[in-house]
Amino acid sequence: MRLLFKLIKILLLLGIVLIVASGGWLFHFANSPLPVGQYPKTFTIRHDSNLRAVTRQLTHQKVLNEPWSFWLLARLSGRSTQLKAGSYQLTEAITPLILLDKLQKGDFHLSVVTIIEGWTFRQMREALDRHAHLRHDTQGLTDEEILNRLDIPQRNPEGLFFPDTYFAALGSSDLQILRRAHETMQQHLEEAWNERAADLPYRDAYEALIMASLIEKETGRASDRTLIGGVFVNRLKKGMRLQTDPSVIYGLGAKFDGDLRKADLQNDTPYNTYTRGGLPPTPIALPGLQSLQAAVNPARTDALYFVARGDGSSHFSGSLDEHNRAVDKYIRSR
Repeated sequence: MRLLFKLIKILLLLGIVLIVASGGWLFHFANSPLPVGQYPKTFTIRHDSNLRAVTRQLTHQKVLNEPWSFWLLARLSGRSTQLKAGSYQLTEAITPLILLDKLQKGDFHLSVVTIIEGWTFRQMREALDRHAHLRHDTQGLTDEEILNRLDIPQRNPEGLFFPDTYFAALGSSDLQILRRAHETMQQHLEEAWNERAADLPYRDAYEALIMASLIEKETGRASDRTLIGGVFVNRLKKGMRLQTDPSVIYGLGAKFDGDLRKADLQNDTPYNTYTRGGLPPTPIALPGLQSLQAAVNPARTDALYFVARGDGSSHFSGSLDEHNRAVDKYIRSR
C-alpha cells in the first residue's frame, strides 16, 4: 500500500512538473515573435474555416512554423471559434498572442474601392468584377437578383448607389460594397430631399434622384450644375420636353456607337426625352452629391436652353432664338 501511495505521489509530482513545463513553454511561444522573414506580410483566412483550418492556412502561408502550438493557444484562451475570415497584413514583428487578437477583432488589411460619379450600374459592376481583392459574389447574378440580395425594393438598380471611395477588407464580398454604397446614397438623398426648395416638379425623392442623374451626365463644369438643374426644372414646369442627349444615349444601350444621329433622336424609347415628356423612368447614372443638391436646389433662372461651349462650360439661353445663335456659334461653326 505504501508503495502505491508513493507511486501516486510521484505521478502527481510528474504531472505538476509537466503542467508547469507546458505552461512555461506555451507562455514562451505566445510571447515570442512570429517566424515571419520579411515585412509587410499579407495572408488570408478563408471563409468558413474552423480553428484547425486556420492554423493550417497560417502555416502554409509561413506565418507559423507549425500549426499545433497556435491551435492550443487559441483553444486554451477560449477564442477558437471567434477568429474572423479575411485578409490581414503584418507590418512588423508580432507575437502569436497579438496575432490571435488581430484574428479575433478582424483587424483586416484594407483595400480601396473607388466608384466614379456618372458611371452606370453596369460600369460599376464591371469595376467590382475587375477588383482583385474582392470576393465576387455577384458574378452570374442578374441586376434584379442583386437587388433582392440587398433587400432593395426597386426593380432597377440605376442610380441607387453613391459614387465614392470605399475601404474594404481584402476578401470582402462585392455585395458589402454595394450595400454600403446604397445606404450612403439613401442617406444623402434623404438629407437633400428634406432640404429641397419649394415648388419643385417632383412627386418624390426618387424623381429628384432621376433629375440628379441627368444633371450629372450633362455637366462639364461643376459651377454649371445648379443652372442646368434650373433649366430642366423650368422646362418641366412649362410642359416642355427635356431634350437631353445623355438620356437618349442611355436608352440606346449597346446600340450607341459613340455618334448620336438625328435618327437616334427620333427613335422612341422610354428614355428618349425628345419624343416623350417628363422625366425618364429611372436614373441614367450614379449622381454625386453636388448633382443631388443641384436637383433639389436648382438655380433661379429664366433660362430654358443650354449648349456646350466646347471647353467644359455651357451657354444658357432664355429664348429659342438666342439658343439657336449659340448653337451656330459653338456647334455648327466647329
